[in-house]
Amino acid sequence: MLHYSVVFFVIAIIAAIFGFGGISSGATEIAKVLFFVFLAFTIVSFLFGRKR
Repeated sequence: MLHYSVVFFVIAIIAAIFGFGGISSGATEIAKVLFFVFLAFTIVSFLFGRKR
């Protein structure tokens, strides 16, 4: 999921460089959402992960 977040962030940067503002803002929002979902899953897995 972090990989997809980085991919959308790179798409947003490239779109911003070429002047596509709408695509850039959309890709940025998707990257933000994916990053925060990744953080939530990571925290939950650290807290409730398997105990040996």
